[in-house]
Formats: sequence, structure tokens, C-alpha cells
Amino acid sequence: MSTTLVAKDLAAGHGDRTLFAGLDLVVAPGDVIGLVGANGAGKSTLLRLLAGLDTPEEGTLRLSPPTANVGHLPQEPERRPGETVRAFLARRTGVAEAQAALDAATQALVDGAPGADDAYALGLDRWLALGGADLDERAEEVTASLGLDVDLDRHMTSLSGGQAARAGLASLLLSRYDVFLLDEPTNDLDLDGLARLESFVTGLRAGTVLVSHDREFLTRTVDKVLELDLAQQQITLYGGGYDAYLEERETARRHAREEYEQYADTRAALEARANVQRNWMEKGVRNARRKSTDNDKIGRKLRAESTEKQAAKARQTERLIERLDVVEEPRKEWELRMEIAAAPRSGAVVATLRGAEARRGAFSFGPVDLQIDWADRVAITGANGSGKSTLLAALLGRLPLDAGAASLGPGVVVGEVDQARGLFLGTDTLLDAFGAAVPEMEPADVRTLLAKFGLKAAHVLRRAETLSPGERTRAALALLQARGVNLLVLDEPTNHLDLPAIEQLESALDSYNGTLLLVTHDRRMLDAVAVTRRLEVREGRVTER
Repeated sequence: MSTTLVAKDLAAGHGDRTLFAGLDLVVAPGDVIGLVGANGAGKSTLLRLLAGLDTPEEGTLRLSPPTANVGHLPQEPERRPGETVRAFLARRTGVAEAQAALDAATQALVDGAPGADDAYALGLDRWLALGGADLDERAEEVTASLGLDVDLDRHMTSLSGGQAARAGLASLLLSRYDVFLLDEPTNDLDLDGLARLESFVTGLRAGTVLVSHDREFLTRTVDKVLELDLAQQQITLYGGGYDAYLEERETARRHAREEYEQYADTRAALEARANVQRNWMEKGVRNARRKSTDNDKIGRKLRAESTEKQAAKARQTERLIERLDVVEEPRKEWELRMEIAAAPRSGAVVATLRGAEARRGAFSFGPVDLQIDWADRVAITGANGSGKSTLLAALLGRLPLDAGAASLGPGVVVGEVDQARGLFLGTDTLLDAFGAAVPEMEPADVRTLLAKFGLKAAHVLRRAETLSPGERTRAALALLQARGVNLLVLDEPTNHLDLPAIEQLESALDSYNGTLLLVTHDRRMLDAVAVTRRLEVREGRVTER
């Protein structure tokens, strides 16, 4: 179905804070629009509005035709207790909801309810359009092609992180929506998954709006970029793809700064001239008063005329100032200026594995022999489920081994951002959870540090589990600055981070002098961060490239 989604004059906010207002957007068939902006700018909020899940404070949405199917896939696929993989796929593709509506319409038809014929016809059309007729057959094929070799009647909660990521990708590849709204679809995908997702998105005839932190993915897929600039309270639609957007944005910001500086210089010069003219006028008045007893009428007249001329010039300059078109100073964007605090260096050998083996169900890890030395900077890559997180757990001594040995060297101080951001998933407030990790810090200092990472008063007293994925990631990065480390372990650190924060993290890694273990599928980060070694994990085995 050829579908167009039109948003007119949308506005949204949180409490008294406006996220955006006056937003206009047309999503036409075949459009792939990248939605960018800092965390908290309203990207996920906008997707929910476009999906009809939330109501805008102002503005309207129009879907043409009105019966079209809009698919919203949030950034964290919910794994519900008791839900099978098959049921998960049916829910994410919209087939489960369409099936329930069709069942209700069928029962109404049997009961002879008024209007049941039309409701049944509409329900059947929707179920067919979403792919309900052959979903089971397609699900078997797609999951097998993604390497998700599990029984589709297995519970989602029993899957590993890598398997859950593949199930999430499968749900997208199986979807047949008329408009796609994708919130961070690249999270947790390996390189093969990213390639499949890119092929899927670029091959869609449906209009698509997507949020992603993956710069390479944006470059390869989007043909327009909608920027939500929270600092300037501006909404700008750029054509020509992601790289063109970066160039145009930089040019626009430079011109805005130049225009403001020209305005400020002109105004300052006119104000200085007006001050001089007023001083001359006042000096003339004082002179006239001092010489008021002078019988020289010609002299008095000349002094009066001179004073009036200076007053006229001053008024003229003030009118020029009033006629200036005011140019507001561009507000600087909030920046994450992070540092990674360094602990004293560890011993020469940081971590070792000797014949390390572990078995978890059908998955077998090892045997692995590996030594990590001081100041090694190691990039670890591999497909989802290949054992990358298992390797990290083994190196850090957290994985019980079935054979072999693992050890950390003397003086090793570990700083970790794990894939689940597990430290900030509990019921304690963010302030308490963070403070427990660094008990030597005063609560006031904790608040100050978290504020530097964009986590302010509204965040610190919330339960950590209620934070967004991006906010939990920021808290984990803040912890690296709160305590010194000499072994830095980052497992998919760019997941849920906004683009400016990723660039700041890359900059901080450049100046970090300790040992680094980096697991990432972010292709731009792999190019940007200097490493000394590359390890590839495949089916539980580790090879050095």
C-alpha cells in the first residue's frame, strides 16, 4: 500500500520543558529519514507521536490512507515472561494484534452483530497485509538465515543477549508495515546483522523514520535528516543524506556565529559612538552654563548650535541601534566533556587465560590461551553469540571455568561498562546506586559529576531501573571518571549514546593511557579508536588478526 504520513505543527514537552514545537514532516513512500539530536531532545517522543501511541500537545497527524499500518519498533524489545519466540515475532510484526481483532470480528459475524461484515472484511485485509497468513513459515526461514537456531516455542527470556538481538532483527525483517518507525534498530547487532538491516531498510518501498547512533549505518541508509536541536530550539530538515547533513550543519552553524558576531560588533560600535556623542553634548552644555554670563551673543549661539548638533547626532545613532535586526547569540550545545581517571599502572601482565574452557548448555567456550599486557589496546569483534562477553567474563575472573585457569595481574583496577549497564538496573535511586560504587565521594560531589553527564536533579532521585538506556550508559561512563582505572573494559559502549557523546567518548579513549578491552560493532568507532591488537571470537574460539 502506498502510504504517506503527514505531521503538521506538532509540539511536545516534559512538564514545563518544551522539547519541540511547530514541527512539520512528510513521510512519503520510499523516504528514509534519519532523526538526530542529543539525548533528551525528543527523538523517541516524536516516534511515539508519529505512531499514534501518544497525543501531541499541539498539532495534527494525517495518515493517507487512514487504514494503513504504522509499525513502531522501540529501542529495547520487551521480553515478556512466558512469551515464546513465535509469540514475540507475532507481536512485533503486528500480526498478533491483527489476529485478535480478526477473531473478535469473526465472533461478531457469527453472532450476527450489526456491521460485522465490514469489520470482518477490514480485519481480514489488515491481517493479510501484515503477513499473518504465512508468518510461521517465514519466521522459520528468517530465523534460520540469521543463525537463530532455537525452537520458536522457546521462551524469549531464556535466550542469550545475542539470540535476543537476532530475534529482534528477525521481527523487523518479517514486518510488512506501510510506515516504519525504528528506534535504535542497530543496537546489539553484529556486522552481519547490520548488513542485513541496511539491505532491508534501503529496499523498503514504505516510508521510514529511524533513530540510530551508528554513523556508518546512517550514511548508508538515510536520504534525509531531521535534526531536533534542543539547545537552539530549532527543527531543521536536511536533504542529501547523513554526510551532506554534517557538512550543511557545520556551514549553517558557522554562518550563524558569523552573523551574530557581525551584529554584535556593529551594535557595540554604534553604542560607543552614541556614548561619545552624548559626552560631547554634555560637555557642551556644561561649557554653555559656565560661560552663561558672557555678553558674546555670537559665541553663545555657536555653543548652543554645537550642542544641538551633538544631541541630534546622538539621537540619530540611537535610532540606528533601534533599527538593527536583532540576531540572538547561538546557544552552545551541552557537551559531554568526559575524562577517564587513571589509576597507577598495573603490573606488566594484566590478565591471562591458560587452556580456559567453559560450557553453558550447547555453547562451548575455548580452549583459549591469551595474555593481555600493560597498555595493550585490544579490539574484540565477532558475531552475536560467538562468545565475546564470555571472553570478557573469563578474563575478569567472573566466569567459572570447567578447565584451565584465569588470573588478573597485580595492581589491576577494573573499570567496566557492561552491555546490560547492570549496575543501574536496580530499585535504588541513581544517587544511591552510584554512591554505593564510589562510597568515598560525598553526595554533593556525586550530584555534580552526574550533572556534568546530563543527569541532573530530575534524574538522581529516580529509581535507576526507570532511567532510559542512554541515561544508564551516561551513568556508567560517569563512574569511569569518578574512580581511577587502569584496565578499561567496554562492551558495546555506543549502544544508546547520542552521536555527540560517542565522539566525546572516542576523544577520551585517545587520551587514556591504560589497558583497553573494547567490544563494539560500531564501524566508525573501530576506525577512530587506536588499537594495538585485534581479536576475533568465533564459536567460542579466539584468534588474533
